[in-house]
Amino acid sequence: MFKQADQGFGVLGTTAALSLGQQLPDSAMAKLFGSRGTALASKLTRTDWVPDLGTDVGSRNWFRGLITCTALCATALYLSPSVMALPGRTAPVLAGKAWDEARAQNITPLAFGADTGRRMGATARAVPISDTPERETIDLMATLGQGDGFARVLERAGVSSSESRKVAMLVSGVTPLAEIPSGSVMPITLGRRASRDAPRPLQSLDLRARFDTKLEFRRVAGVLQMRRVAIAVDRTPLRIQGVIGNGLYRSARAAGVPAQAVESFIRVIAAKASLDDAVSGARFDIILEHAKSITGESQPGKLLYAGLSSGGKNFRLIPWTVGGKTDWYEEGSIGQRQTGMVSPVPNARLSSGFGMRTHPVLGYSRFHRGVDYAAVHGTPIYAVTTGLVAFAGRAGGYGNQIRLSHSSTLGTSYSHLSGIAVSPGARVMQGQLIGYVGSTGLSTGPHLHFEVYQNGMAINPRAVSFTTESLINGKELAAFRNQLGALLSIPVSGTVR
Repeated sequence: MFKQADQGFGVLGTTAALSLGQQLPDSAMAKLFGSRGTALASKLTRTDWVPDLGTDVGSRNWFRGLITCTALCATALYLSPSVMALPGRTAPVLAGKAWDEARAQNITPLAFGADTGRRMGATARAVPISDTPERETIDLMATLGQGDGFARVLERAGVSSSESRKVAMLVSGVTPLAEIPSGSVMPITLGRRASRDAPRPLQSLDLRARFDTKLEFRRVAGVLQMRRVAIAVDRTPLRIQGVIGNGLYRSARAAGVPAQAVESFIRVIAAKASLDDAVSGARFDIILEHAKSITGESQPGKLLYAGLSSGGKNFRLIPWTVGGKTDWYEEGSIGQRQTGMVSPVPNARLSSGFGMRTHPVLGYSRFHRGVDYAAVHGTPIYAVTTGLVAFAGRAGGYGNQIRLSHSSTLGTSYSHLSGIAVSPGARVMQGQLIGYVGSTGLSTGPHLHFEVYQNGMAINPRAVSFTTESLINGKELAAFRNQLGALLSIPVSGTVR
């Protein structure tokens, strides 16, 4: 500040520098003050009255500059013109009808009590009335929310509690109120009421009570009546085929299969086959219940058929009830079942037998107390017979292990699992999924190490007899095959190539 080297000051600047030597030459000072004036003028000329206030803060030279700056600012304030307020006219205060008229035309928040657009200020033509007329009917829409009560929805719409209960009772005679899907919209018409303190009577109401049934309520001669209207529904099953690309789930969803049906399909395939067969290029075939109403709505149902073709293997599964238990069966497995013990990993290769062998990890001869089944990682493992889960967890070199107790003398164990699907203390049935093939613990690759114990001693699992007996035959087997043939005759509704 006040530095002569800054722009605008000095010899080359466009603004003259503040210098008393230029304003008071030596001759003028000599005439005024004589020889002393000449000396004073010389001294004033050599004195820097505008030093840089950013340097030498606190020095005599700095205070001299501060005095100069203060004097200049005080002079500017003293010589500045005075500012006076200009008189103006204020708007007149509105009152009465003028205020009502202006308020009705202004835009004001409702929180401040505004009545914008509701009414205009009264004029001489406005005649006060003793009663406000009501509309003959009121049309509105009521929506049934999730977990909401049916009668409560009607009461919120303005229907009296007595009529709401009556309508709910009539609807429950057609379908349970809890089965009416949430989000159902009901057009409602309320009629004229007898007095202002009475609720409006229900004039009409329409409700889609079921996918194939519509209920219409109408007031006839003062009495509320209900009429059932049947809706035509086509219940032809929906069949969708496709080729697996980037995953089974994504491919099936891209083909148009509902998410719930895809999840059911994956569970069926995982329990009866192997998901390793559901690779890119494999074909899936899905049939599920499907209802389509004449009004255009569609409603998918449960899975009826699960098919998978991969690498020359074809899996065709449908649900069937045997001995009071419904399960998914293939045409080749519905006619027979194994008794005694079933194989823990169906169709798996036996890679190591019972007895002495050289341990693949430890490198020395060691007694092998079970058998090994070579299988790909994640292959389902099943209980060989009914029993209780005695242990399920980590077991040292065995890795993840499950031990089942089948009787007081017989037990089995399943080791090196990648996943466990049962809990200790649970009861499992023969053929029930209990885990998945892995390579945990002392293992060189994915396989199942299976052991059988009798009176606490390991015995050769291959010595246990596996017998087969007929599951169904005759007419029931023919009915199963007819059902499978009928499903496979359904035309394909959608496909992804």
